Amino acid sequence: MASISKLSASAAFASSATSFTRSSQQQQNQPMCFAYPRKRIAIFEKSISSSKLSVRAGQRIAGSLIVRCSKVDGNGSSVKRTTLHDLYEKEGQSPWYDNLCRPVTDLIPLIESGIFQKAISTSSAYNDQFKQLVQSGVDIKMSYWELVVKDIQDACKLFESIYDDSDGGDGYVSVEVSPLLADDTETTIQAAKLLHKKVNRRNVYIKIPATAPCIPSIKEVIANGISVNVTLIFSLARYEAVIDAYLDGLEASGLNDLSRVTSVASFFVSRVDSLVDKLLEKIGTPEALDLRGKAANAQAALAFQLYQKKFSGPRWEALVKKGAKKQRLLWASTSVKNPAYPDTLYVAPLVGPDTVSTMPDQALLAFIDHGTVARTIDANVSEAEGIYNALEKLGIDWGYVGSQLELEGVDSFKKSFNSLLDSMQEKANSMKLVNM
Repeated sequence: MASISKLSASAAFASSATSFTRSSQQQQNQPMCFAYPRKRIAIFEKSISSSKLSVRAGQRIAGSLIVRCSKVDGNGSSVKRTTLHDLYEKEGQSPWYDNLCRPVTDLIPLIESGIFQKAISTSSAYNDQFKQLVQSGVDIKMSYWELVVKDIQDACKLFESIYDDSDGGDGYVSVEVSPLLADDTETTIQAAKLLHKKVNRRNVYIKIPATAPCIPSIKEVIANGISVNVTLIFSLARYEAVIDAYLDGLEASGLNDLSRVTSVASFFVSRVDSLVDKLLEKIGTPEALDLRGKAANAQAALAFQLYQKKFSGPRWEALVKKGAKKQRLLWASTSVKNPAYPDTLYVAPLVGPDTVSTMPDQALLAFIDHGTVARTIDANVSEAEGIYNALEKLGIDWGYVGSQLELEGVDSFKKSFNSLLDSMQEKANSMKLVNM
């Protein structure tokens, strides 16, 4: 859906540590910052923000922006180092933090620090533009897209130099197609093309959900040379389908230079445990209860194995010769839902090269405070396989888990989108009353 998608976990869509094209001297003397927008805009009630935007009391729209930075600023002076710097520099994982607000230039001081606090705007920054749109007769949905596109364009401009300096490896901004199209293959394709054309920026990502109807959409959009951020992946089977759609799209593009067509695959983690734990508690045996809190990371570890397998071998090497870049594996939903679990449960065990970890406030600060930087994602693959298989033997249907979480995720996105449009309509009505 339209969303100001994570600026570093997207805004700066950073590829792996080895994919940078800057010279070592440049890396020493220039800040290495990456960010990219992730979520939907929020408007009204004095609070508009891409992350958790208060549309009304009790209503919040999730959103996100993220920024990852290096250890030195543009003048060569030291910037406070954090565990996040080591995570990227030593293990090749990019930490992304959710948050974006208008004006996007407010991100500059955040980019210059190794860690930054949540930037949620409590101003009415969108009101002027929205009022103009309403008064000129633009309907609510079109007004929404106008607001979103402007922020995406501004953010793309802000990170354009990163995109250029990294030879198209970083500096992306993501915007989602409407979640109302999650079951519509062809309309999703057309919406993605239209959004890409409307934003008209080299460093924009079009975000598409990994629903079964949208898998062909992903292939077609990639084949058209449009970079894609695939979201809502909850199972290994669907993840493999997403990878295949990316590879199929690259092959079908007919492009001789594939270096400007990139993608990231958002694999959701903690929500898996939230569902599986409930199923295990219903089973109730000691063996079942002992597996609580282990399903999500076990599946994630196996997803990384699948990633390594699919992006290797003759087929992939043929694409690499044309400049193709790996579709990075991104860990989403890393917040701990069960207070009994460690606060870095979905961060610390998933550290690995060429990956991204999107961290909400609590997980981010917890990892900086007491997280350990070490490659853990494939430290014990056999244990992950054992847990995955043990869960199946207990009657856990991984296919059901994936489809149920996808259904809930899409439904949540749709409700948030519709709620936002409703709030915009109310705001528009109030503006008209004031002007009467």
